[in-house]
Parts: sequence; C-alpha cells; structure tokens
Amino acid sequence: MKVAGKVVIVTGASSGIGRATAILLTKKGAKVALTARSKNKLEDLSRDLPGSLVVAADISREKEAGQMVSLVARYFGRVDILVNNAGQGYDSPVEKTDLKKLQAIFDLNLLGPLVAMQKVIPLMRKQGGGVIVNISSGTSLMYLPNMGAYSGLKCTLNAISLTAREELKEDKISVSVVYPYITATDFEENTLKEDFEAEWEDNGREIPPSDSAKYAAQKILEAIVTEKAEIFAHEWMKNRKGT
Repeated sequence: MKVAGKVVIVTGASSGIGRATAILLTKKGAKVALTARSKNKLEDLSRDLPGSLVVAADISREKEAGQMVSLVARYFGRVDILVNNAGQGYDSPVEKTDLKKLQAIFDLNLLGPLVAMQKVIPLMRKQGGGVIVNISSGTSLMYLPNMGAYSGLKCTLNAISLTAREELKEDKISVSVVYPYITATDFEENTLKEDFEAEWEDNGREIPPSDSAKYAAQKILEAIVTEKAEIFAHEWMKNRKGT
C-alpha cells in the first residue's frame, strides 16, 4: 500500500520505534494518529508532525483500545493502516514468573493489539481494504532463558496475525508481522524484571550490534508498502528459530 495520503494509527508512539515510525510515515505523506498513555509526550511530538492527531489511551484496557480506533475513524473519516507497536518486556524464569505481571503484559502485548484489530477490521472491510502491521519480537523466533512469558505472548501474536491474514485476504486487508532485533531505545529500561541472575550465552557467536529505532521504522514501512506476511529486521534471523 502507498503511504501518502493514508490515515495511520501508530500505538506506542510516544517513544522508541513507535515515535520513529510516526515521524517516518508523516514524512512519507501519511496522516498519523499518535497513541500512547503519555499525552504530554504525544503533544510534543505532534507539534512537529503536520496533520497528526493525539489520542491518549492505555491500549492494555479493552475499552480504551476500542474507543481509540473509533475516535480516529470519526476524526479522519477512515483508517487505512494500523501499526500495533505498543508493548512492554518482561524478563523472568518460568519458575518465577509473576502471574499479575504476566497478566499486565498480556493485556498490553496481546489483548490490546487484538482489540484494535477487531475494531479496525470492519472499517477497513467497508472501505475496501487496509493494512495491519503487528510488531512482534525476534525473541519469538527463539527459546531464550528468562524470556518465556514475553516471547510466548509474541508467539501468540504472530499466530493471530498470520491467521487473520488468511481470514481477511478476500477483503483485501493485509496483516503482517514485523520482527525487530535488539533496538537502541528505552524498552529495556521499562522492562519488568524478576530478581534473578541471568547469564547470556550465544554459543560463542558474536552478537550483532543493536539497531536504531529509525532502522526498525524502515522495516515497518517495508511491511506496509510490500504487504508481505513477515518482515525480519535481518535475514539471519530467519534461521534462528529455536536456538
């Protein structure tokens, strides 16, 4: 799908990959709805993005996620692209996984994107098509110690996304998954963590340096333009499943 002139919702737009994506899509001529919990950060960003709309909402809350889509649709008259980017990490061994924290990231990382999809799909169907891009994680391609809860939810998001892609292809609604690599943002600082000692090992292989948020945003743009089922931050990630 061409981006110019299209209405795009970007969740988690106040920082990191979401912010970079909103900036990039605006430069490409899109009208961007900026969604996150921090209204002040969104308003600061919106001042530099002509035609953008600020929608402060907590995507982890079902009602707010649905209202967010409805508000954007009323304001712009349509929604062409949904980028489900909002999310939070959780580092914990399976044995020590806290169920309340798991529920919190379930609501944000999985329930929120699902509700947004459910609200936007009928609109896109009525319009004759649209694009949904769900931001997953490279960890969902691997089985990494202390990442079970987070990567498990991202695996579920992958399955929902690619199943929806099959269900909606006759409606000309494309659903894609983007797998970012480690990205230089404040994501790690905001990650929930249990008290444990982790030892990172990669079988003696050198770990590639982290990507910039702008690089990740380019991959999201690639997903929108090409409408491919899956976009990997790097080609080598395709061969890392289960490692």
